[in-house]
Amino acid sequence: MSLLELDDVKVHFPVKRGVFFDRTVGHVYAVDGVSLSVEAGQTYGLVGESGCGKTTLGRAVLRLVDITSGGVVFDGTDLAALPGEEMRRARRRLQMVFQDPLGSLDPRQNIESILTEGMTAHGIGADAGERRKRILDILAKVGLPANALSRYPHEFSGGQRQRIGIARALVLEPDVIICDEPVSALDVSIQAQVLNLLEELQESMGLTYLVIAHDLAVVRHISDVIGVMYLGSLVEEAPSDLLYAEPRHPYTRALMSAVPVPDPVVEDGRERILLTGDLPSPADPPTGCRFHTRCPWKQETLCATERPALRDVGDGHRVACHYAAEIADGTITRAAGEASPASTPETSPV
Repeated sequence: MSLLELDDVKVHFPVKRGVFFDRTVGHVYAVDGVSLSVEAGQTYGLVGESGCGKTTLGRAVLRLVDITSGGVVFDGTDLAALPGEEMRRARRRLQMVFQDPLGSLDPRQNIESILTEGMTAHGIGADAGERRKRILDILAKVGLPANALSRYPHEFSGGQRQRIGIARALVLEPDVIICDEPVSALDVSIQAQVLNLLEELQESMGLTYLVIAHDLAVVRHISDVIGVMYLGSLVEEAPSDLLYAEPRHPYTRALMSAVPVPDPVVEDGRERILLTGDLPSPADPPTGCRFHTRCPWKQETLCATERPALRDVGDGHRVACHYAAEIADGTITRAAGEASPASTPETSPV
């Protein structure tokens, strides 16, 4: 059994309307049937456009948002079924590094107070001296000096604040860390430092990561397995190198074509897939394949009527597309006139 398994997880937010009495008139299908597994010691990268449900899925694992249905099995225990107090205790082994390093830290607490708070809540350390020793050890691991303990979040740079966020997760000795856009708010040079730090900590402490990002380069650099989300669903999953070498889903192919190549000759001559239309609303998703309204390879049958299942096509590669094989071998080609005018996916290529 995998360390973390998600089975058909759904997170639907009710849309309410009314003056005196709220009534539910619909739902926002933020996450709509995601199944995946993360092995111990592995880094699973989750990528997709803004609004596709990546962050909501990460928060659902920690039960920071309510799970509508489905199971989240961590080390043999279904977190979705745990009562409040048991879930609170389970969170010690499941921690999160948030996207905004400043917004996730209490500006009224110094760093020692921030790092001690979780340890005290979970009963880690026999006394204040032992907890302080543990904190100093973790600060050294993330590259911060001991004198940082008496300082406040606003006194640090963005990269240092993100290191504090990582330290806050590490002091609880977790097994899994969910990294929600861990470097998107940082400068490019600092991004590389934080990513290298995460990899070093994984090797030395045996950590397992679920990395949520829209930056394709970040995901490729750090991930063993990558899942691609579109409008609340997982449309493709494969080992990192295989996904970048042979993207099978039309949406993944469009994402990959947006990544620039440093060779100008290759860049000028390579295929560019531009998507038509806008991202549909998660409150009113299309019938059939969620991507068919923007897909350059859409067909008259199945695409608009039947939602494709995520099926294995070999070598651990899973694709949710009715015609993935035909698109790969060239039997089905892109429709004429689908290239422009168009909109590109909201993912960062660098």
